[in-house]
Amino acid sequence: MVPRRLDVSRLEPPEPMVQALAALRELGADEYLVIAHRREPVPLYDLLPGLGFRHRVQQGAATAFEIVIWRQAGPEPEAGP
Repeated sequence: MVPRRLDVSRLEPPEPMVQALAALRELGADEYLVIAHRREPVPLYDLLPGLGFRHRVQQGAATAFEIVIWRQAGPEPEAGP
């Protein structure tokens, strides 16, 4: 699987949500999304199951949070920086 990275850490709401949803729509079958964010996007978490995705949260290297999102039917990406 190949990561697609999206840094929304400097954007003001609702732009992080708008960009995350757009990136998920464009996500290839062999890709997963890694979002760099300064806070946890709880409203996004609530939408993910209905869109066919799962997620996990990890500490980011350059931001407070990295949210890793992948398709429910696919394998969970390995944890990493």
